[in-house]
Amino acid sequence: MDKKFKELYLLGEIEFEEIDRYVSRWNHSDETCTLREYLGLNEEEEDVWIEESDEALQALLDQQKEREENIK
Repeated sequence: MDKKFKELYLLGEIEFEEIDRYVSRWNHSDETCTLREYLGLNEEEEDVWIEESDEALQALLDQQKEREENIK
């Protein structure tokens, strides 16, 4: 299975702006999963993205990325 947007972003393999490409791909696909599932987001992350902004989601994911890097 392909890695989800969130996983690739947290690994530093893609830039946050790639989220737009993932959304477009999902919109033009026959995927039966939700956009949240397709991106690999949890409910809290989806809520922040919808209710606040792309920037708020990026900040939330960056916090996760930082925590994961500090664990290594």
